[in-house]
Amino acid sequence: MASWGARAARYRPELSVDALAIVAALYFALASNGTFFRAVAATGALDGGKGALTAASLFVAITALHTVLLGVLLNRWTAKPLLTVLLLASAAAAYFMAAYTVYFDADMLRNILHTDGKESHELISFAALPSLLLYGVLPAVLLWRVRLKRRPLLRAVVVRVACIVLAVVVAAGALLASFQSISALMRNHRELRYLVTPGNYLVSLAQVAHDANKDRNRPREPVGTHAKVVGRPADAKPRLLVLVVGETVRAQNWGLNGYARQTTPQLAALAQQPDGPANFRNVSACGSATEVSLPCMFSMYGRANYDKDRIKHSESLLHVLEHAGIKTLWRDNQTGCKGVCEGLAFESFEHGDVPGACSKDGCLDEAMLHGLAERIAAHPGDQVVVLHQLGNHGPAYYARYPARLRRFVPTCDVSDLNRCSREQIVNAYDNAVLSTDDFIARTIAFLGAQGDRDTALIYLSDHGESLGENGLYLHGVPYAIAPATQTRVPLLVWLSPRFAASRGIDTACLKARSDEALSQDNLFSSVLGLMQVRTPEYTTALDLFARCEATLAG
Repeated sequence: MASWGARAARYRPELSVDALAIVAALYFALASNGTFFRAVAATGALDGGKGALTAASLFVAITALHTVLLGVLLNRWTAKPLLTVLLLASAAAAYFMAAYTVYFDADMLRNILHTDGKESHELISFAALPSLLLYGVLPAVLLWRVRLKRRPLLRAVVVRVACIVLAVVVAAGALLASFQSISALMRNHRELRYLVTPGNYLVSLAQVAHDANKDRNRPREPVGTHAKVVGRPADAKPRLLVLVVGETVRAQNWGLNGYARQTTPQLAALAQQPDGPANFRNVSACGSATEVSLPCMFSMYGRANYDKDRIKHSESLLHVLEHAGIKTLWRDNQTGCKGVCEGLAFESFEHGDVPGACSKDGCLDEAMLHGLAERIAAHPGDQVVVLHQLGNHGPAYYARYPARLRRFVPTCDVSDLNRCSREQIVNAYDNAVLSTDDFIARTIAFLGAQGDRDTALIYLSDHGESLGENGLYLHGVPYAIAPATQTRVPLLVWLSPRFAASRGIDTACLKARSDEALSQDNLFSSVLGLMQVRTPEYTTALDLFARCEATLAG
């Protein structure tokens, strides 16, 4: 027995690189695509005898296409290192797809690549370790036991080309065997291709790399260079507008929108006052992730004329304000402004040290109010300040609020949502909404105390969040299929009485429009209109305040 064990320990199979590519492709089809096949099954495409043929065809096609991909990428020198990376990456991808239904499209890859160490730490948990060990580390260890056959160069090239051609033929045959079903499936559910692993993240990574290389050193297109402030008397008080950009707060859990829980008690109390804030219940986001929605909401193009490339390479709303002579400042408790404030004043609190608001794990949003009065006082004219929240960024909802706001219990106090009940997850999320309510109320109080300025505040979340509905968690689902939980967001506007009077804006009129269908596309022109900036890029129809003005200035 010992002799057999010793022989087994010494045994090292010998494979050609081509055979290894086929074995690896077969392994990926079996071990990394469970979420894909479950998603296909949910469409009904695998029902009955015809469905069985569709399943077999998809399995063979996925294996063959990955064989083609690996056949292009692997050689005798790169095979083991590259496959090791793919095994580990695919194990991680399969885990997150199964746990959170993550779609690895190009936008998701950008989100991942721009995630900092703190956010990565929150996403990685011990619960993922067994899956990573079983489906990533163990196969990688076995991989390094394999001896690779050597072939003369010419023969190796001929065999490789033959293998790739054969794999293409097999893939085509498999797809043709169930062409009607598969073509209908992929036509009606295009997002499913982002679940085919590892092809999903490899193709998306190539697209991201291509875009980055294409965009290298490309200048931003100027926007609003002739913008100017109009209709302001010489003795008018300077104006201060604070834009609070929320993070991952969905409209469904916003207390002011009629949620079963009162998650916005302080704002609800303020809203009862004649000069209290106006809340808008029917607002859609431009994207389902920050990488898309943040640049989009500050762009003149928006979702209606969405062009990712043009948005990325055009100046933003903040640049137009600067062209008009209005000073801007971006204060950030996130991972940056995604190019929105490029070249403009920027302060990060991601690793801040504000006593009572910051720890080694990061800062609560209230840290962004620290020193704000001094920064504002340094500039005597009109200003727009952006406060970019950490808000409800998941999965560590429990870390987004102070202990005094832990009102909904029991809570999920770990980053691994699989270890918590849905009730615990929602409780922690709602406590984080309470923290945003507290932050906005504090900011309004701060603005109300600025006696030397006319002040206003706009709050708008960047996107929503899934909390287990239909098995979805977090956000970032491709926009075409993203659920309303990820695309409907809260919007709130507060104008100080002096600001409203100086602009001739009827706040009761604003409140009467609370159910009107709006979107993040309204932000660009609404801010310009509110600050009385005139430029050809301004659109009256998108200005939230235009219809509530007693007289249109300028």
